[in-house]
Amino acid sequence: MRTLARGGGLTLLWRALLTGALVCAIGLLPWLSRTDPALTVLKARSAERDPTPETLRAIRDELGLDDGPVALLGRWLGGLLRGDAGRSWVSDTEVLPAATQALGASLLLMAGAVVIALVTVAAVCARTLWLGSRRRLGTRGPGGTGSAVLAALPEFLIASVLASVVGVQLGWLPALGWYGPQWMILPSLALGLPAGAVLGRMLDDLLPAAFTEPWALAAAARGIPPGSVARQALRRCAPGLLPNAGLFVVGLTGGSVAVEQIFDIPGLGRLTLRAALAQDLPVLQTGTLALVALAAAAAVLARLGVRRLIGPALRDGALHSLHRPTPPAARVVPVVYALLLAGVIGLGLPRDPLALDTTAKLQSPSVTHPFGTDALGRDVLARVAHGALDTLGTALAVAAAALLTGMLLGLLPRLSGPLVDTVNAVPPVLAALLVTGIAGSGPWTPALAIAVVAWSPLATHFSALLRQERATLHLTATRALGAGRWYLLRHELLPAVLPPVVRHALLRLPGIALSLAALGFLGLGSQPPSPEWGLLLAENQPYAERAPWAVLAPAAALALLGALAVTAAGGVRLSRHNPPRPPRSRPDPPAPSVTSSTRPPRADTPLIAVSASPTETP
Repeated sequence: MRTLARGGGLTLLWRALLTGALVCAIGLLPWLSRTDPALTVLKARSAERDPTPETLRAIRDELGLDDGPVALLGRWLGGLLRGDAGRSWVSDTEVLPAATQALGASLLLMAGAVVIALVTVAAVCARTLWLGSRRRLGTRGPGGTGSAVLAALPEFLIASVLASVVGVQLGWLPALGWYGPQWMILPSLALGLPAGAVLGRMLDDLLPAAFTEPWALAAAARGIPPGSVARQALRRCAPGLLPNAGLFVVGLTGGSVAVEQIFDIPGLGRLTLRAALAQDLPVLQTGTLALVALAAAAAVLARLGVRRLIGPALRDGALHSLHRPTPPAARVVPVVYALLLAGVIGLGLPRDPLALDTTAKLQSPSVTHPFGTDALGRDVLARVAHGALDTLGTALAVAAAALLTGMLLGLLPRLSGPLVDTVNAVPPVLAALLVTGIAGSGPWTPALAIAVVAWSPLATHFSALLRQERATLHLTATRALGAGRWYLLRHELLPAVLPPVVRHALLRLPGIALSLAALGFLGLGSQPPSPEWGLLLAENQPYAERAPWAVLAPAAALALLGALAVTAAGGVRLSRHNPPRPPRSRPDPPAPSVTSSTRPPRADTPLIAVSASPTETP
């Protein structure tokens, strides 16, 4: 009753409405895509059979397609309430046992990937933790390039390299199948390394501010061991990342389609992909509903973890602002990356990316072809350079739209929280199919499909940081002085919260570029001979052993883009202060004494002033 009184009932109702809308949209997928579901099911069952009118009529009668989507959805929901999810339209097997088995495999793979991700996070943040716990962060130079490159590499590329090199050539671990613990090591590495690099970069962005808070200064003054200080810093920063960690858990379960395909893992991601392409609605609806339930459970656990870590300080407004205490120094590293990327594009633009030379197939790098040639004899440097224009332009537009949408919805956590969980539970291919069915096929359809789901981690990050910033001491004091909501949002909240979210958005820029090209590879976006980077990776992946340069060139360009985005984002910072006012004609009078109800005790003032920026009366 207390939860319902606080608005939890409305949140649950909103979540139920979103889940129902998603299930209904999936039920309308064959009719939205304007395709004959009987023909799609026939092709999925047997590609050799001719689609005669008699055969299609038999399939319609068997599945009850003439009754319409409403009747089909009603029958499926009625059976689901009795514990029966129906039978597959393609294999004619029971859906619920197959979905449960696939979910178990995906959860086991997700657990292994989470372990790898945590180890990667520890490796990314180890340097900052060691220096910060010893009060030596001022000596930290530019870093993070390795984690930025790792975060920019696509999962399917890492999976392909691990399967071909470690699994096939070296024979250290099995590369195909799902028969025991040994078979989950390589796919866990492929999923956990990029996810851990992204989370590690986000955590490493918050840690320097935690080491400047009063408790850290007091701990250093009392001689508390550095290990204890480092653990408390992690506890201080973890609440801002737990909601995004929950999103990663769901993404590793339902979004690991490419990894499951490469390693032949019977997981839920591959099951929903095949069901979406075959328009097998019972399987697709059941798999999506399982992902939505998993997303809701992960969100609840993340919120409980935040309350457990922060404690009553979030409720009492006793936190300190987690923003960088001083602006970062100017760096030469992003300039070098930008020049390298611009040099590659400048050298390749004068070349023809579509020129075929059948006598120069898969040639190694040379003076004539600095990046070698592909399987059709086309110059890889030319294709990488020309693909950068479309890839970077579209990815920047989608990233900007996702950042704006995430910021606006992050201001309304009760509205955006269930929406984020529902959107994050939708596999990317299914989201693309739904957007294509509603908006139609066009040049901007892939960008729209990615923008529909790309805002969710940014909104979660923005909302988590905003919630902590609203509970800070300096904001409570500014509000007590008469500041309004608009003043607090413009001068206090946004300058503290927006910079780390912008850096997060830039960190995801290479992933957005890859997602756009992946949709093109699946037939939902740009088609060959388009030179998009992700499409170059997919086209040249079968020749990775014979001509590794054809894969390494676009992968290196993508990694260079990720390093440039992360290192350049290190200087993103908004000023929290207004322009200085003209000096007064007389000195300020001494501050009157105040009670403990309006300001902290005098003994605590120096420690609080370290991390809470001074504010002016609006």
